[in-house]
Amino acid sequence: QVHLVESGGGPVQAGGSLKLSCATSDVDYSRGCVGWFRQAPGKERHGVAAICPAGGPAIGTTFISEHVKGRALVSQNNAKNRLDLQMNNLKPEDTGMYYCAAGYGVTQPLLYSREYPYWGQGTQVTVSS
Repeated sequence: QVHLVESGGGPVQAGGSLKLSCATSDVDYSRGCVGWFRQAPGKERHGVAAICPAGGPAIGTTFISEHVKGRALVSQNNAKNRLDLQMNNLKPEDTGMYYCAAGYGVTQPLLYSREYPYWGQGTQVTVSS
C-alpha cells in the first residue's frame, strides 16, 4: 500500500534554508512520478518540484517550478524510497503546506495535481520576513 510521510518543515527566516523529505513506501520510482506541491491558505496546490522516470509520459525527468528555480533542488535517494527537496534563500511567499505526491502515468508533473492519486499529510513551512 502506497504511503507517503513528509518531514522537515518548520519556521524559518527569509533567506534561510530548509530540507523537506518525503519517505515513500510501495512507490515504484521506475514507473511513477513523485513530487512536491505547496498550498497556501485559501489557495490551490501548486507544483514545486518532481522527479519522473525516463521514458515515461512526462517529457523530462526532473521538474522545478519557475517560482523556486535556482533556489531549490529535488533529489531521490539511492534506495528510491525518499524524495528530498532542498530549498535555499527562502522567501515569505514560499510559506505554505508542502505535500508529497505520487502517481503513475503523470503527464504534467507540476501542473495537474489531479494526476497524483497518492498524497501525504503535509508539512508546514512558514517563512518570516
